Amino acid sequence: MGKPPPITNRVRELREAHGQMSQAALGEAVGVSRHTIIAIEQARYSPSLETGFRIAKVFNVGLEDVFGWEGD
Repeated sequence: MGKPPPITNRVRELREAHGQMSQAALGEAVGVSRHTIIAIEQARYSPSLETGFRIAKVFNVGLEDVFGWEGD
């Protein structure tokens, strides 16, 4: 298996703190599938910038409150 992307995230933590929001509900809110949300949470997929902003908007936080960078 390949190296995970250097982007970290708090999507699962924020989703659970937001009334136990389901992965499907978050996906619907931002216009992606539940499987995409799962892949983002498991750091198997880095979302587009647009999707990242949409996720942050759902939780009413800044982009850097959702995503972090652990790259070089």
